[in-house]
Amino acid sequence: MAASTLSTPRLGSSPAFQTLRNCKIPIHFLSFSHYTKSLTSGFFWRSSSPYRTHRRFATTIRAEATNGVEPPGHYDFDLFTIGAGSGGVRASRFAANFGAKVAVCELPFSTISSDSTGGYGGTCVLRGCVPKKLLVYASKYSHEFEDSGGFGWTYETEPKHDWNTLIANKNAELQRLTGIYKNILNNAGVTLIEGRGKIVDPHTVDVNGKLYSAKNILISVGGRPFIPDIPGSECAIDSDAALDLPSRPKKIAIVGGGYIAVEFAGIFNGLKSDVHIFIRQKKLLRGFDEEIRDFLGEQMSLRGIEFHTEETPQAIVKSSDGLLSLKTNKGTVDGFTHVMFATGRRPNTKNLGLEEVGVKMSKTGAIEVDEYSRTSVPSIWAVGDVTDRINLTPVALMEGGALAKTLFADEPTKPNYSAVPSAVFSQPPIGQVGLTEEQAIKEYGDIDVYTSNFRPLKATLSGLPDRVVMKLIVCAKTDKVLGLHMCGEDSPEIVQVSSSAWPYLIRYLSYVMFCVSLHIVCHP
Repeated sequence: MAASTLSTPRLGSSPAFQTLRNCKIPIHFLSFSHYTKSLTSGFFWRSSSPYRTHRRFATTIRAEATNGVEPPGHYDFDLFTIGAGSGGVRASRFAANFGAKVAVCELPFSTISSDSTGGYGGTCVLRGCVPKKLLVYASKYSHEFEDSGGFGWTYETEPKHDWNTLIANKNAELQRLTGIYKNILNNAGVTLIEGRGKIVDPHTVDVNGKLYSAKNILISVGGRPFIPDIPGSECAIDSDAALDLPSRPKKIAIVGGGYIAVEFAGIFNGLKSDVHIFIRQKKLLRGFDEEIRDFLGEQMSLRGIEFHTEETPQAIVKSSDGLLSLKTNKGTVDGFTHVMFATGRRPNTKNLGLEEVGVKMSKTGAIEVDEYSRTSVPSIWAVGDVTDRINLTPVALMEGGALAKTLFADEPTKPNYSAVPSAVFSQPPIGQVGLTEEQAIKEYGDIDVYTSNFRPLKATLSGLPDRVVMKLIVCAKTDKVLGLHMCGEDSPEIVQVSSSAWPYLIRYLSYVMFCVSLHIVCHP
């Protein structure tokens, strides 16, 4: 439960800290989300003329805010950020652009996180969204080879995949990206400090034995994969390790039914591993629309992934030949080269000094914050997965930008969590925004549901059993669009575009239903 007794940030009337440059700079150039407010905020700028763009200019940015703490002047920094992931980088860069003196501390780069390694860019860039998508792309080629036969393509030899080439190229790209994130911060005038930060008091951070004082401290250290403590768990791998294995798994057990589990199942299945998913429930993806859950399970099964439902892991046993057996409440499955746990992530808040300075946390270690991302200590703030609100990279970016505006732009800004879109890069992938059918019934009662389940045109020649399902959920009384769900090729990109126009779509069902289509995409 988030801290609820914290007051709204009070922005002072102190003089501007400095000018960004001598020239006038459009504020919206600092962030696309400033121009649109947020793709999920329900508000978009619109010029009074369709031929003019609405712009705002400023020559100075107000940098100081009182926030109930001591006046400026005797701190090393206005903002000290611990953790250079998506939210931390966004908040730090924006704060510096608003004229604040900012420092960021981050651990040395590694593809696998630990208490002593991390890297600029954080989970999404280094061991999440980016490397995962690169492996998804790699795995999809095997399906493309299968598809191509119906279109006349033949191959003299069976295409072969080299795992070491993929991992080497992926790691080279991660090295490039972490360097880019460093440059982004350097170019904004942010001081970069390598090492592990620990909070000593409400205004002091210790990094490798050196103390730094700051008017405001931001915690954006993200989360870490969680492996349950069962016998043999030391033989298991998590999602970090799965992205950097020395060799491709021949037979892998993936424990978990969430988005990380189904994404890695698709990756290894596409790379020709024997994939087994063990889930405690009857279906994948708890919390997603029921029809989408059923459809994805069917499609994954058709691709050869084997499901073990309502099974709870009890132990992992390693045999003399190095193979692993997974024991569950229903029996034992043998012969795995790898057992992967995709059973969630936990906030990375251990050994940060939070308890000692009075920062309130949940039982899972998530930092409790108010609606402006402030903790129970007025000078300490937190954004991103470490707060366990909505654990998505675009949300962390939104929270970081909102925090910078609140502290240094004289503009108190609450993150807007209404209708946040999300994607699952399973195979086939999912895109969704708004309410599920079950949520809509509970909240609105009488609803209309429009569905389409079709074979995409490409599958008519490939001969593969690929299908697409689309679902639109509407309030029967008002015609307000409540939810959009899609599972099939390119679903995330389609829903991304739809969510950008969501504030308009939810008002005009007639437009959604009767607009002219761009081209033929399906076949009976």
